Amino acid sequence: MQKIIESNPKILIVDDDTDLLELLSIRLTAAGYKTELAQSAEIALNYLDVSRPQLVISDMQMSGMDGMKLFEHIHRTIPTLPVIILTAHGTIPDAVAATQRGVFGYLTKPFDSKILLAQVVQALRLVPGTALQKEESQAPWRKDIITQSAMMEDILTKAELVAKGDASVLIYGESGAGKELFAHAIHDASKRRDRPFVAVNCAAIPEQLLESELFGHVKGAFTGAVRDHKGLFQLAEGGTLLLDEIGDMPLPLQVKLLRVLQERQVRPVGSVQTIPVDVRIISATHRDLLTEISTGSFREDLYYRLKVVALTIPALSQRREDIPLLANHFLSVLCAKYDKEINGFSPDAMEMLVRASWPGNVRQLMNIVEQCVVLGTAPLISPVLIYDAMQKEEEGLVSFEDARRHFERDYLVRVLKITAGNVTKAAGLAKRNRTEFYKLLQRHQLDPSIFKQSQN
Repeated sequence: MQKIIESNPKILIVDDDTDLLELLSIRLTAAGYKTELAQSAEIALNYLDVSRPQLVISDMQMSGMDGMKLFEHIHRTIPTLPVIILTAHGTIPDAVAATQRGVFGYLTKPFDSKILLAQVVQALRLVPGTALQKEESQAPWRKDIITQSAMMEDILTKAELVAKGDASVLIYGESGAGKELFAHAIHDASKRRDRPFVAVNCAAIPEQLLESELFGHVKGAFTGAVRDHKGLFQLAEGGTLLLDEIGDMPLPLQVKLLRVLQERQVRPVGSVQTIPVDVRIISATHRDLLTEISTGSFREDLYYRLKVVALTIPALSQRREDIPLLANHFLSVLCAKYDKEINGFSPDAMEMLVRASWPGNVRQLMNIVEQCVVLGTAPLISPVLIYDAMQKEEEGLVSFEDARRHFERDYLVRVLKITAGNVTKAAGLAKRNRTEFYKLLQRHQLDPSIFKQSQN
């Protein structure tokens, strides 16, 4: 028990009997624990919005919200937080039923101090990171995740728990929220930490190239395949493979990925031989995959293969308490990068950052701070610098249709270059019929003959 006492776990005690509340606090403080006291379940919920204890001890019968309703709320929103219920003899059957629903344990009043402390130790053994918050926040596996948000701490707790095994993880989150950062943290907290971490963006690679990128190919598999090529599954052997933006993976490739996950072996493009692979899969997406399944864009069987555990990274607008922390962290890093001496943000500038909508999340915040550091000439970053940087960010964000049109034209140009303007070959490479391919060329005002001339 010495190790647990030294780490000073924080325990939230909830009871409307102030005498019992004080008695519990004295006993637990004397045993080396830190305590927070709440005289009602409602006050306890307010406390949990701000900070996270490692354990909750609550009376069963209280005025207003009772201990069972408090537990149900905690179990629904913070399922990794253990709860011990205090109960009178008349409510023992209720307490027993509560343990079947997920309550860690119960104690009858009047309680024996030794039994109380023993049960507290048992509960805390299930909780990752029972060290002081400062020490826990410096754990190597999570060193790149800057946060003081209780919501983020809950997700980090789940991430540390899931890292202990090899279960597939599906990470949801908006663009720029930090999905890849969390995937890397899970890898670093796992037994695979000394093996490769490999990431691929499934939306950034054309369908006909993505299969080769994932599974590899053999010499002669297709035009341009002049040598054997190892795929990312092989490069990640023994480690972790992040399939970023998995919701954008084409359906034909989803079938092949499902087979790899089921059989734990890959077959390079053009090969008749299979290669066994030992890789932990983490997937990430900004899409609602259940909606994609309902529209036929994503396979349900693959979804359940990938989503053994799901984590949802909150948008920056949902954890505004992290904005000053992140902004100052980025300022420190970027001042060192650009050899600038800027001491911080003016109060008005920081208020602008905290109030902003942040559609681009943490990535957008870093871009804003970087622009301010590059252009800053004063000891403090001013509201004017913040405003100008935000205006440029908004101007630089094109519409979805414009982005799609740009990508489509760029893709067509690349295909025509590869085939030297041969429309038949280009249409085959793009897996489109000639008529449809010609319409695409006309839409983007592309003349195949120019690409033929460029080869002469």
